[in-house]
Amino acid sequence: MKLADNKATLSFSNGKPAIDLPVYSGNIGPDVIDIRKLYGQTGMFTYDPGFLSTASCQSAITYIDGDKGELLYRGYPIEQLAVNCDFLETCYLLLKGNLPNATEKKDFTDLVTRHTMVNEQMQFFLRGFRRDAHPMAILTGLIGALSAFYHDSTDINNPEHREISAIRLIAKLPTLVAMAYKYGIGQPYMYPQNDLSYSGNFLRMMFATPCEEYKVNPVIEKALDRIFILHADHEQNASTSTVRLCGSSGTNPFAAIAAGVACLWGPAHGGANEACLNMLEDLQANGGVAKVGEFMEKVKDKNSGVRLMGFGHRVYKNYDPRAKLMQETCDEVLTELGLEKDPLFALAKALEKIALEDDYFVSRKLYPNVDFYSGIVQRAIGIPVNLFTGIFALARTVGWIAQLNEMIGDPEYKIGRPRQLFTGSVRRDVPHITKR
Repeated sequence: MKLADNKATLSFSNGKPAIDLPVYSGNIGPDVIDIRKLYGQTGMFTYDPGFLSTASCQSAITYIDGDKGELLYRGYPIEQLAVNCDFLETCYLLLKGNLPNATEKKDFTDLVTRHTMVNEQMQFFLRGFRRDAHPMAILTGLIGALSAFYHDSTDINNPEHREISAIRLIAKLPTLVAMAYKYGIGQPYMYPQNDLSYSGNFLRMMFATPCEEYKVNPVIEKALDRIFILHADHEQNASTSTVRLCGSSGTNPFAAIAAGVACLWGPAHGGANEACLNMLEDLQANGGVAKVGEFMEKVKDKNSGVRLMGFGHRVYKNYDPRAKLMQETCDEVLTELGLEKDPLFALAKALEKIALEDDYFVSRKLYPNVDFYSGIVQRAIGIPVNLFTGIFALARTVGWIAQLNEMIGDPEYKIGRPRQLFTGSVRRDVPHITKR
């Protein structure tokens, strides 16, 4: 960041002297007011619930312009990456800062592929969970447990350890997600197969059985790879901020990523596509397409308590650029699988049509978001709804690692310690028990 030409002056109406605060500019995006010395100079904190107007760090990884509907990974538009690159190229970009050339891509892909197996004892650890446990509960435990199996890469302050743990996490997440799924349905685990792509290997571990050969469908493979790319990073969201805050204490990378998974689990964050599919299934059970108009009228009524899931976004005040790409992928997958007339997908199309044409939704920019389409694609592929957030975690892991490594390498980084506006009782003495 660079010091801007202007500065901010904070004045007080109670007679306190005004103070000047430095202003810094990034390469693109809003300037920031540096308030690091505010407390020392004034004895006051800023108050920003949800950190909606606070830049918690400087970062060179991902840039979002919500008004324009723009998402850049290391400067590259997400639309170009999703069309011209695969997921492992995107991983390399996020971790290293540049897209790989042909040799670098091959070396990186080979490195990830050689680390896709997990320690055999992880199977015994997995058996400690109930069969009906939520996959995110299992993943939180399994990822945290990796630090118990890989002691040689747990020092977050060692660059070599960070690099080894990054490769291990990217490589092993598909294996762990597939194991959690197989455990829940009572099928045998499928070991990774090194001659398949990252996404093709995941599909095989999910849906193959030892009974017969499994052939990867290239349309499904491409769709899943695109889902991974579109979810790989998204700036300083709740789970990324959690990973950074957790990692700022010096904890090992596996624990920091497990914290991110736990945060992502929430329905307001990574669970949004799961909530979207649940909404569609509820609507289908209560009349389907014939009731769409009535349902959308209830959505418009603030007193009805009915919420439209999968539409609108907290950051994007324009069409989510990821949603446009996911919409194309959704159509390709449904056509490939012959599901264009599936009742649930017909219902989703009816909702989409109203939201894109009705002035109420258009004026409020409540466009279908990436969760709406990715949930439909995953259901079509055969991924159960309760595993949607696990797929999200798998894809977002590389973004978390890139953000964590960037923070550790920042000379200005300190352990995170937000402050508060205290509204509890003032100091008081403890009375004797007979006087309480």
